[in-house]
Amino acid sequence: MAMEQAAARTPEREAFYDRIGAFNMAPLWERLHGLVTPQPTTPCQPAIWHYRDIRPYLMQSGGLITAQEATRRVLILENPGLKGETSITHSLFAGLQLILPGEVAPAHRHTQSALRFIIEGRGAYTAVDGERTTMLPGDFVITPSWTWHDHGNDTQEPMVWLDGLDIPIVRLLDASFAEPGEADVQTVTRPEGDSAARFANNLLPVDWKPAVKTSPVFNYPYVRSRESLDTLSCNEDPEPCHGYKLRYVNPASGDFAMPTIGTFIQLLPKGFATRSYRSTDGTVFVVVEGNGESRIGDQVFRWQPHDIFVVPSWMPVSHYAEGESVLFSYSDRPVQEKLGLWREQRGNA
Repeated sequence: MAMEQAAARTPEREAFYDRIGAFNMAPLWERLHGLVTPQPTTPCQPAIWHYRDIRPYLMQSGGLITAQEATRRVLILENPGLKGETSITHSLFAGLQLILPGEVAPAHRHTQSALRFIIEGRGAYTAVDGERTTMLPGDFVITPSWTWHDHGNDTQEPMVWLDGLDIPIVRLLDASFAEPGEADVQTVTRPEGDSAARFANNLLPVDWKPAVKTSPVFNYPYVRSRESLDTLSCNEDPEPCHGYKLRYVNPASGDFAMPTIGTFIQLLPKGFATRSYRSTDGTVFVVVEGNGESRIGDQVFRWQPHDIFVVPSWMPVSHYAEGESVLFSYSDRPVQEKLGLWREQRGNA
């Protein structure tokens, strides 16, 4: 049914459509072919943001507005096929946030879940519900839905990270709530490392019951992720479509670390070329280490550290690493899997 051609339009039918339009109705047969498609279609386009090109603008923004004035000083990475929609895919937001030395991004909370992937700088902090964590390049940090959070930079260098949020998903469901904190900086009630000690060492407090579906660990340090990738690369051959790829998990459930956003990290050995791969979850990639290129559809994008690129839903992608490379990525795969919608297709070399 979905693949049938739209019915022919006649003057009589046009007049009927006009009449029912006055009652806020429309004929499904006129729109069905665009709603139920044989395979995924998306206006999202493959795109890349070269950090060397956009970093100067990010630093210029620091002289135009303070972190406190802006609440969050972020430059949106907007998909060129979704102009004006403030999103990098139909379901996800991406932006680069800058905190200068001595600044604080004031405390607030919202129903949107957020991830921070640290790009540049060492030693600034983010605080989540009373616990601070120091941020280093390559760290993956979570701000769960409806948790108080603020950021601060007590170092002598600027701090930059990628913000990834499920803003479009929450907007689709009309479920957005937000409120500011009573103070710019929340009171610290637990020592740094407390959540890692309780939840990140294959242990859980004996009587602990999860209150939310997000991981109780909110900082996944890059040094540990890199160790895992290195060990895998010594013990087995790379997977043809992904190299050595791991997903971040909630240690209390084994599920994705975030309920709406899947996060991954992968190692591509020097000279390794992946086979073509596509899946229904449009995916945002960050280059952590190395250099190479990715073919997305019929376009080739060359990348180096800190570059960010997006692969739209169901568009074939393959990677080639000139030097040993590490890629971080995130997508809406957890949502699609829970709804029974996620699919993948593995191609040939």
